[in-house]
Amino acid sequence: MPYVNIKITHEGATREQKAALIKGVTDLLVEVLDKTPATTFVVIDEVELEDWGVGGLPVELYRQSLRES
Repeated sequence: MPYVNIKITHEGATREQKAALIKGVTDLLVEVLDKTPATTFVVIDEVELEDWGVGGLPVELYRQSLRES
């Protein structure tokens, strides 16, 4: 019974994009590990930008530093 948790920043992923992620992850588990789709759980958590950090910086500042380099 696989459980996959996808965390993305809350920046407007559409229902269609989320559905594609759920299908893609489920299909991959079927293909690679021979798991049953009916017992495969995929959860998408959307995290606000101010609650996500990379390299010691809030993600917005991290992205800004990448653009400036």
